[in-house]
Amino acid sequence: MNRKYRKTVIAGNWKMNKTPSETKEYMTTLKAIFPKGRWCDVALCVPAVCIPVAIRALRESRVGIGAENCNANASGAYTGEISTHMLVDAGCKYVIIGHSERRAMGETDADVNAKVLAALDAGLIPILCCGETLEQRENDITCEWITMQIKAALRSVTEEKVRKIIIAYEPIWAIGTGKTATPEQAEEVCEHIRTVIRKLYGSKSARAVSILYGGSMNEKNAFELLEQPDIDGGLIGSASLVPEKFVKIIEAANRPSI
Repeated sequence: MNRKYRKTVIAGNWKMNKTPSETKEYMTTLKAIFPKGRWCDVALCVPAVCIPVAIRALRESRVGIGAENCNANASGAYTGEISTHMLVDAGCKYVIIGHSERRAMGETDADVNAKVLAALDAGLIPILCCGETLEQRENDITCEWITMQIKAALRSVTEEKVRKIIIAYEPIWAIGTGKTATPEQAEEVCEHIRTVIRKLYGSKSARAVSILYGGSMNEKNAFELLEQPDIDGGLIGSASLVPEKFVKIIEAANRPSI
């Protein structure tokens, strides 16, 4: 991490887990054990039905609440969808965009780009996901694939606004599998992502963008991953569902030696 130029961010992605009642219980526990360090931004991206409960519970805390998806349209006949303006009005600060699980449901690069632009226009902070499959890694095309995803997602994003985006590298082969990229593997790709941003927007923007690692980071491996210079935090899946584990990851990000 490099706190001199950019924010350290630990973000939880609950996916389709926890009811509103369970969310309230979780937040009560989290507030009681939340660390006092101020170096790390913390976000929790929760299911849509849990957003109001989470925001009420953490209103006076330093934890920002986010959504796990959004629709690029402002309104209309899109049954079951949620617009960025709805999320802002509900109190959200963040939104995850382009997660591999959404892409697997049919979300295209064009969809991801439209959502990024809509989120930025609404004042949300997009957590933009990218990542390769095991087959792509074994065929040694990881960097080419990541480059294509980043360029497509950032189409028409200005230099001013790109600095408001958080990018999460999530190797698909490591999501929910218990497998984790080695710190060296994760750093190699995160460094490449920063190089892509530098070529598109210049050195200042590249230094300002926070890049997270999102493949099975947990309370046991967080510190080692966060020691890498281009890994500025984590997008945490299953470990974020347990307050005690999530707090240990936050504490790892707050350690002075990183």
